[in-house]
Amino acid sequence: MDVNALSSQRRKRAVYVSLVLLGVALTVIFISLNTGTFRLPPWNVVKALFGYGSVEESMILFEFRLPRIAITMLAGVGLGISGAVFQVASRNTLADPGILGINAGAAFGLIAYISFFQKLDGPAALMIPLFTFGGGAVIALVIFLLAYDRVKGLIPIRLILVGIAISAGIGAMTLLLSLRLDEDTYAFAARWLAGSVWSKDWINVWALLPWIVVLVPIIYYRSSTLDLFALGDDTAVGVGEAVIKSRVVLLSLAVALSCASVSMAGGIGFIGLAAPHIAKRLVGPRHRHFLPVAGLVGLVILVAADTIGRSLFQPNAVPAGVVVAAIGGPYFLLLLFKTKA
Repeated sequence: MDVNALSSQRRKRAVYVSLVLLGVALTVIFISLNTGTFRLPPWNVVKALFGYGSVEESMILFEFRLPRIAITMLAGVGLGISGAVFQVASRNTLADPGILGINAGAAFGLIAYISFFQKLDGPAALMIPLFTFGGGAVIALVIFLLAYDRVKGLIPIRLILVGIAISAGIGAMTLLLSLRLDEDTYAFAARWLAGSVWSKDWINVWALLPWIVVLVPIIYYRSSTLDLFALGDDTAVGVGEAVIKSRVVLLSLAVALSCASVSMAGGIGFIGLAAPHIAKRLVGPRHRHFLPVAGLVGLVILVAADTIGRSLFQPNAVPAGVVVAAIGGPYFLLLLFKTKA
């Protein structure tokens, strides 16, 4: 089979897998619209979506459930794609925003914001992604500087170890700041750290949407650069790629995307680890093929986890981060054993 035929086959497979995942995503979203504290029959949901439902049904769907589902969709896409960039640009298949400490930096930025401003709704919500991005960017810079060697570049194992150490230290500082909060704000911080999808208003959707709409196409446009990184720095340099500059740009985009996502969805880990691996197994290593699939996998995982957490454990909802961790923990151990082998 020649190169063109193989490329065409992989492209068709990527389209097919994307359509299947899109169908799965729509199914999960529809189930999520039906479930919750107030369960709505499927036909009533359809009528309400087209403007023929009762006032109560329309309010439940459009004021409570749809904004939350939109947040989980956007954040799932952001976490899945940012995880793929982290793994390739850092040359570490176990890299993830949570494992590398980026989520810890975002959490510190969020706690710093609510410690001084204590406003989480209305126009003030638009500032939350900026503070989480600032916290995540600073911590990412520190981690990458400490893991960098002038001869070897970014050392994968050092990146993981430094990320764990920095994450522990920043976590302690975040806890110290959170202890100074009032009772209600502290309860919110605790839910956020546990991975609870807290944002339930349309203003939160508009706060996150620009980050996804702008950053995801930019990353996809750099798919060829990611392919070169996957082949090795020497190959990238050989074809004229500015490796250091491109790596800094891509990692910065991944940090911004992951921090914006967790700012509205809570401190959720493992999606950025699992989604790229699943996507690569489904459609192959070409980033132009598996980046959209990684985003769809992240979307399905997060929407499903949030739906399970708030519907199967009534009356006490379980944070989506807990559901994801219950699945992601064993998957992470499996990856560790396979890498060791």
